[in-house]
Amino acid sequence: MTQDAPPSSEKSLHKGAGHRKRLRDRFLQSGLDGFQDYEVIELLLTLGTPRKDCKDAAKDALHRFKTLQGVFEAPPEELSQIPGIGRTNIFGIKLIPAVCRRYLKQKLAGKPVLSHPEALFDYLHHVIRDKKRECFMAIYLDAKNRVIADELLFVGTLTATAVYPREVVKSALAHSAAAVIFAHNHPSGDPSPSGDDMVITRRLMQACTVMGITVHEHLIIGADGFYSFADNGHIAAIKSALESGNASSLSHQPR
Repeated sequence: MTQDAPPSSEKSLHKGAGHRKRLRDRFLQSGLDGFQDYEVIELLLTLGTPRKDCKDAAKDALHRFKTLQGVFEAPPEELSQIPGIGRTNIFGIKLIPAVCRRYLKQKLAGKPVLSHPEALFDYLHHVIRDKKRECFMAIYLDAKNRVIADELLFVGTLTATAVYPREVVKSALAHSAAAVIFAHNHPSGDPSPSGDDMVITRRLMQACTVMGITVHEHLIIGADGFYSFADNGHIAAIKSALESGNASSLSHQPR
């Protein structure tokens, strides 16, 4: 008499099935508290890996790209070079940052950002902080300083971005913006403004003022913080100089 074969569901279980279930249960009970970074990556890889243990691939990814952010920002072709990671299970790694960006953007939409700056900082930090090239963004506001839209206008090199005031004004007018906030990142991680940053801020304010568009702020996003042109008095100083017709004196304004 032969023994009955095990159900197909038992055959399909792999050696990591119990571990995977424990990871999911831990997350459902207490979120990511207590998770190591490789376990977060492992959990995301399981979304597109139905019958394979993902722990080694997750550890290898973290080792290669150094940080959780590095894994999230890694190009798909580089992630695919890691054994156990391919086109299918990259899905989870790329899905989460995209969902976060949309979530933070929707939190920002329609808010008077001058009285709720934390939502703006959260969004900008997530969108451009870890970019390997300088990215210049504009956040367009209505007459009540509520967010209408945001736009990535220019992408530059590792150390600089070419910003064209005429194109910035053209885009602001296309969005019917009454005011604007500018932001860009420093891939070096240091948010301190350069001389070029000071000059382009003056030129942007000059161009926007001519068209009746108010510039409230220019933020430089670094690795662990940001630099605010408004908080450091530069926006007010440039505005005052423009009103007095002495904007050229700000070309060499000290930091």
